[in-house]
Amino acid sequence: MSLRAFARAFVALLRAGALESLAYRGEMLVWALTTTMPLIMYAFLGAVAREKPLGRFDEEHLLAYFLATFIVRQLTSSWASWQINAEVRDGTLSARLLRPIHPLFAYAAESLAIIPLRLVLALPVAVLLLALAGPRALTHDPAIWALWTTSMLGGWLLSSFVSYAVGALAFFLESSAKLMDFWLAGFFVFSGYLVPIELFPPWMRAVIDDLPFRYQLGLPVELMTGAHGRAEALFLVAKQWGFVALAGAVAAAVWRRGLARFAAFGG
Repeated sequence: MSLRAFARAFVALLRAGALESLAYRGEMLVWALTTTMPLIMYAFLGAVAREKPLGRFDEEHLLAYFLATFIVRQLTSSWASWQINAEVRDGTLSARLLRPIHPLFAYAAESLAIIPLRLVLALPVAVLLLALAGPRALTHDPAIWALWTTSMLGGWLLSSFVSYAVGALAFFLESSAKLMDFWLAGFFVFSGYLVPIELFPPWMRAVIDDLPFRYQLGLPVELMTGAHGRAEALFLVAKQWGFVALAGAVAAAVWRRGLARFAAFGG
């Protein structure tokens, strides 16, 4: 397929995905409501910070952190793992394989197409962040904002590649959904989603630094709320993209081997 034909096909998939997201906007709203745990955690930790700051977090900065977490979660998550599982089990993946565009690009287009609807949910929270926490709780450095944009893309790619890799394990297992649940359990604890990583003991932070979970969500939130200077931010974003490259390579390898198995068994 030529680059022009690929671009046309990808745009068509984006358009179809956007229409589908509008058709199932009720399900999207339900999904969004399941991602409000950071706001619940603020209710608990904010009461503590009101009495005494938790590290660099007074009540205002803690509110900014958890509102930023909600926003980043809306824009960087991927559900492709469950979709791949379902399509492998019911055989509908076969029809997708007949299309001229690679299935992983199709899953990516469907994920990107729903971002405008997620922005509808995230933008009011962003306004709320500025109104309640104030601009003092966010970074004012344009270079950090540029790195934040890069880290948001990295967070989305990392989440997507992990989702593709775990989903592709369905070629070898009856279902890989439980493995994704296991990954999500690690994500909730070690990404900064429920508790800022800065509040963990030093020895645990050292471990978390070398796990991919923080780079899916915690790093963009930290950059947004001014936790790092330029040099440290650049190092962390470079490390994030190292995880992106690794996850992409693993996803591609698992998909290729799994697809060969799928074809061999007449999928």
